[in-house]
Amino acid sequence: MTHVYESVLDAVGHTPLIRLNRIGEGIGAPVYLKAEFLNPGGSVKDRAARHMVLAAERDGTLRPGGVVVEGTSGNTGIGLAIVAAQRGYRTIVVVPDKTSADKLAVLRAYGAEVIVTPGGLPREDPGHVSQLARRIADETPGAWFANQYDNPANPQAHVDTTGPELWEQTAGRVTHYVAGIGTGGTVSGTGAYLKRVSDGRVRVIGVDPESSTYGGGDGSPYYVESIGHYLHPGTVEDLWPQSFHTDVLDAVERVGDRDAIETTRALARQEGLLVGASGGAAVAAALRVARGLGPGDLVVVVAPDSGRNYLSKYFDDGWLLRNGFLDGTGTRPVLGDLVAGAPAPAVVPATASVAQAREVFDRTGAEVAIVVLDRASTAPSRSAGDVIGALFRDDLKEDPERLPVAAVLPAGGAGEPVDEAFARAGGDWLAVLHDGRVRAVVPRPLVASP
Repeated sequence: MTHVYESVLDAVGHTPLIRLNRIGEGIGAPVYLKAEFLNPGGSVKDRAARHMVLAAERDGTLRPGGVVVEGTSGNTGIGLAIVAAQRGYRTIVVVPDKTSADKLAVLRAYGAEVIVTPGGLPREDPGHVSQLARRIADETPGAWFANQYDNPANPQAHVDTTGPELWEQTAGRVTHYVAGIGTGGTVSGTGAYLKRVSDGRVRVIGVDPESSTYGGGDGSPYYVESIGHYLHPGTVEDLWPQSFHTDVLDAVERVGDRDAIETTRALARQEGLLVGASGGAAVAAALRVARGLGPGDLVVVVAPDSGRNYLSKYFDDGWLLRNGFLDGTGTRPVLGDLVAGAPAPAVVPATASVAQAREVFDRTGAEVAIVVLDRASTAPSRSAGDVIGALFRDDLKEDPERLPVAAVLPAGGAGEPVDEAFARAGGDWLAVLHDGRVRAVVPRPLVASP
């Protein structure tokens, strides 16, 4: 049947289910992927964007000629920009600086005004994504703040569309629904519908990065976009989105960055499916769940967006090498070989006193330490996103009143060839990253000629 639509808004949804054959080989339960990257804007967020805008029109908070404002990691902004273009509104989106360049280009292509702000800020900071977006909305005549995190139309979009589609597509055979937790709208809305229509038979599994607080992590930075919940140590009150209904979930599967990225790349090369790393994380979790099931079960997993938004990240070997997500080839010495037996780096919390810093150096014998944001955990995260500077033992000899924190050390990935890494980074010291976290700190004289 040929589908003919009156506008792009009618083309949102109706995405296919695709069975994972090669990547799921040997698993008893079939696993089907909900291809949300086939929405007009390339992501599941088109559904929420359409619902939120239409609801705002109905209740009068968005009027003709108005301005749509949102804080987003990119996908919701793209969806809103598409809906706004079709409905005749301007769009202003605020995005964190970790957002891929590909997404920024797409946002601008749809005519959105893009404002980039630092991503690693406390929630109460005026520059925080949500705070800045809200202030812009308050100060812009005719503006409406979409606020996907707390907007009830976000999960409702999936109660009304995604859930019924999945139930119909599987003829009611779905037993397990797996989706990443970002704002929580997709997993909550779809999960609520499936539980209701199945009389509670369908199990709902949320997927979360290992360090995200949703699944019990310490809130430190992670590398998978559009999923999870980062928590800055300076945040006074950790507010979770009202769009995330925790009572809908039966379990949360935590997935590490490397597992998510490797699964993302495997989907492209083994299934011909180019998806983002949040989809890779969800599939990694879905396969984990499916291994414990049988042929009478049916697992559905959501791939929220397209890998075309991440060609400069998860599909770029250079980016992966620099951040420690690719290992060496075995043909040349790499940084990982150099630090294989090295101790973990010396770590000094940003709030430490000079005396406490000296204690760290005395205990570890290190010449240089990384300075990190303080976290309420038994061990420092050492995530590259938490590192704010370096501290040298020699700089404490003059008995300074405050920590003489130097700039962040240049970094190289554990899989990078030693000579190339030092030639690229420069400097006398190098922080070696494995899976985006500082594995060790090494000096140039030990690995390269002067």
